Amino acid sequence: MLSIATDVDALSRFGRALADPIRCRILLLLREAPAHPADLADSLGISRTRLSNHLACLRDCGLVVAVPVGRRMRYELADSRLGHALDDLRSAVLAVESDKSCVDAEEEGCC
Repeated sequence: MLSIATDVDALSRFGRALADPIRCRILLLLREAPAHPADLADSLGISRTRLSNHLACLRDCGLVVAVPVGRRMRYELADSRLGHALDDLRSAVLAVESDKSCVDAEEEGCC
């Protein structure tokens, strides 16, 4: 039972991270290469404060790590397998018909 709880926790953390478009964009950028916060903020066109909040969430979810490089921090995916997981998720989502949404989309505001 413990492994199922652990699996569910890991998936819920991943889901929480992917629930925000900015965090998705950060993960996709870090999938390409590690980056410093200032560079990420510039690439995303957001303030460093806003980026910092999203990076904190991604760190708390265990998806990214901060690596000291001299006096600066560089961010990267916590595990290279996350890049593969992101690729798999993107291809699975792209396989869904774009003109179809889930049954409860209008009521739930999800899709």
